[in-house]
Amino acid sequence: MDNAVSLVQAYLRLNGYFTVSEFPVIEAEPGGNYRTATDLDILAIRFPRTDALPTSAHDKHRSRSGGSPGLDPALGIPADQPDMIIGEVKEGRAILNDAATDPAVLQAVLVRFGCCAPAEAAELAHRIVKTGRAVLPVGHRVRLVAFGALPGGGGPSHDTILLGHALAYIQTYIAQHWEALRHTDYKDPAFGFLMTLEKARRGAPSD
Repeated sequence: MDNAVSLVQAYLRLNGYFTVSEFPVIEAEPGGNYRTATDLDILAIRFPRTDALPTSAHDKHRSRSGGSPGLDPALGIPADQPDMIIGEVKEGRAILNDAATDPAVLQAVLVRFGCCAPAEAAELAHRIVKTGRAVLPVGHRVRLVAFGALPGGGGPSHDTILLGHALAYIQTYIAQHWEALRHTDYKDPAFGFLMTLEKARRGAPSD
């Protein structure tokens, strides 16, 4: 997995999203052959009221309303509807490539993940390309998000999250929940590495 994709995946998971990375979109060719037309860097879905805390045992960290503190406001997570992200990840400028704004690709994703009926997918895909988002007939929101080290330029409508912001969020999350997190080994590449760095930092003798 690409390092930047791994970082974004860890960031989204900490905010309660289920993720699929580097998802291939298969295209049929004449003669009965198939090819990988493209792959999408990150697909993520979050359900409302998802708990983003590392453990249910730490009730003292919870708000009286029962919500989970610490969700990143930059993500604009809706409180009452599922949120699906179709994300492009760049180590340079946060921009969308042609595949992420190809209605045929978005249509395939919507149908493959059961977001809508095939008959509805084409119109919804064009709406997403035009406005950067759409609310589907089943009630959840789908939107385009570009992740990158630097702000992008123009192009189709989309949300933008910088990699530096995602990194800072993860580091803050680890620091705030260290007592719960430090007892577990994490296999997620980016999050596991940042946990190792935090263990090393805390174990180093002070000057």
